[in-house]
Amino acid sequence: MALTLNSTKEELLQQLILHHSAIARSLSKFSVMMIVSFVFIYINSIMFFTLLSKPVFRDTPRYVLFAHMLCNDSIMILFIFLIAILSYVHRPTKAMCSLIMIVTTSTATNAPLNLGVMSLERYIAICFPLHHRELATTKRTYVAMAAIWFFGLVNPVTDWVYGSIFDPDFFFERVECGQETMFRTWQALFYQALNGLYYVTVTLVILYSYINVVLVARSVSSDQKSAGKAHRTLLLHFIQLLLCLNTLLYGHIIGFMAVMLSYEVFYNVRFTIYLLVILLPRCLSPVIYGLRDEALRCVFIYYFKCALSKVKPSVNMH
Repeated sequence: MALTLNSTKEELLQQLILHHSAIARSLSKFSVMMIVSFVFIYINSIMFFTLLSKPVFRDTPRYVLFAHMLCNDSIMILFIFLIAILSYVHRPTKAMCSLIMIVTTSTATNAPLNLGVMSLERYIAICFPLHHRELATTKRTYVAMAAIWFFGLVNPVTDWVYGSIFDPDFFFERVECGQETMFRTWQALFYQALNGLYYVTVTLVILYSYINVVLVARSVSSDQKSAGKAHRTLLLHFIQLLLCLNTLLYGHIIGFMAVMLSYEVFYNVRFTIYLLVILLPRCLSPVIYGLRDEALRCVFIYYFKCALSKVKPSVNMH
């Protein structure tokens, strides 16, 4: 009898130790995600404030589109962090999760579309410099941004409406928030196909813009400095697009690993892949893009240092 009680106590103690170690690992992952997310949201916020601080930034289409990129990526990071919080606190209903997924899915779709519009703006600036002010106006930039949000929202909003009508447990059933638990197979396939179409279209736009800018840069009559900068900017857009493509491939990679690995190993690997493939590229991409811009970099550093410098930097547009 005493041996049975001792063995039972040892089993309970081992289970308690395993439970506490699992909680500790979860908290460490959550802490890393929180620190990375909020550090880059803070940097994005300062950069966004920098863009609002000067009329020349507010009235220039490429800076307006860059500000839109900052907002879009910050919203995406914030809502992904919200999903992580919900996974640790309690499972939301399908309806609540779908509303959150509308934001995360649409912002993920917006990112490559915004890059396509930014590439077109650079193409017009270099290849049609005399008509740039006429074609790339601030008003048309806002119209393009509205179109980006329309294309980004149409699919997730349709999924939410479909679920609210045809799923009887939509407003009551609690689930782990994610595409694999929320959507039917045909919805996931349609989402992948639609986003694949967007990525192919944006890739063609960037390649077309890049080739034409390179041809202009090689001509004798062109502004070599401006063309060279646009050439490097479009190359950066293409790299950013490849980083955005990770979002589309993430679901396939996770689905494959869920079948091949045990739950504990899968949980750890999923976090690592998410951090390296989804979160860090989303955070670093706008920062790199912003800091390489000479006009923006000086003002950003001024505000990043809490405006301690007595001399406020001027903006030299090229």
